[in-house]
Amino acid sequence: METQNSPTKTSTDNSHQFSISLGGPLYRFYAWTGLLNAPIDLLPRRIIAIALITWVPLLLLTLIEGRALGGVEVPFLQHIAVHVRFLLSLPLVLAAEVIAHNRLKTAIKQFVDRNLIAPVNMPRFNNAILAASHLRNSTIAELVLLVFSFTAGYWYWQHEALQTESWYNSAVGAIHFTKAGYWYAFVSLPIFRFIVFRWYFRLFIWYRFLWQVSLIPLRLNALNPDRAGGIGFLKSTPFALLAMPLAHMFFISGKIADHIFHEGARLPQFKVEIATSILYLIILVSLPLTFFILQMSKARRTGRREFGIMATRYTNDFREKWIQADEQGGKDPILGTADIQSLADLANSSDVVSEMSLVPFKMKSLLRLGVLLATPIAPLVLTMIPLEQIIDRALKMLL
Repeated sequence: METQNSPTKTSTDNSHQFSISLGGPLYRFYAWTGLLNAPIDLLPRRIIAIALITWVPLLLLTLIEGRALGGVEVPFLQHIAVHVRFLLSLPLVLAAEVIAHNRLKTAIKQFVDRNLIAPVNMPRFNNAILAASHLRNSTIAELVLLVFSFTAGYWYWQHEALQTESWYNSAVGAIHFTKAGYWYAFVSLPIFRFIVFRWYFRLFIWYRFLWQVSLIPLRLNALNPDRAGGIGFLKSTPFALLAMPLAHMFFISGKIADHIFHEGARLPQFKVEIATSILYLIILVSLPLTFFILQMSKARRTGRREFGIMATRYTNDFREKWIQADEQGGKDPILGTADIQSLADLANSSDVVSEMSLVPFKMKSLLRLGVLLATPIAPLVLTMIPLEQIIDRALKMLL
């Protein structure tokens, strides 16, 4: 009969409870206002609601003040970075939480489904999930992020704000906010910063969780065909986090577009900034997977040693049975024997062991990430090459 303290399936496997997206004061606020149905549904409703708070008032106020279409050096509707920030980047950040919740939870469950966690270590695995949940639900953490958004975030923004007459600034060489400018500086931008900072905090929780899991002895097997000891499923996690880096790159693209259309800059002037941003974002989503290097290195060494011993024994037996016996007049027919195929399979298995990676991802995955992160910059190529010329070249290649 099972006692109260006896482990059950539910108590020994909490992987289904893992999420870096659910919980926290903002999550509860979404649920309270009807912007969210558990676990994290109604994303379009949240996107529309936040756009109504951050972008629509700016449009209405600039229309009233006559700064939406003209009248100043940088009218509202011509300030590309603002529209990209609130109508593209911010929705992507909101979508990032939904994507991360669905895909990371599935990935983490595979630690249990693939029997990578020994029963004796399941309490440590569950404690890591519990610690991630507690940190994710922290009210203090989100309050700190909110204060930071209004204080340090505003101080930093002042240094990059337009020092010319624009839709939000009525002075030249200084900042004197218009009505739209006050809403922009003290409502729209703090909301944007808070949601972005909150996502980076969620990313920190992901880092911390994987670090704790990497300290648990995993049942890695160098013979696993994923060539990652059995944790090759983790290579999909950077793509589960990709929406946030894409939001970052779209915003950079918007800022560069403003420089090109309003200041006469050219795209090649920003190649260092673009390359640095892409590299930073690739590292950002891939770095926590390197926490498993030591365990994977040990598994590969162990696998090579164990497989080498077994392979030597098998090949010695094969040589004794089929080569030496034949030299001594052995009568066993070699035609049709499965031993030859087994020898070939042995070589294939040896390749799996020797090619086991030290990280659960391949260079090809990093290149894919780089290509995807470069897509927001692609439209800016049209500022260097006319669209008609691109179409003409494409047609010539096809014909």
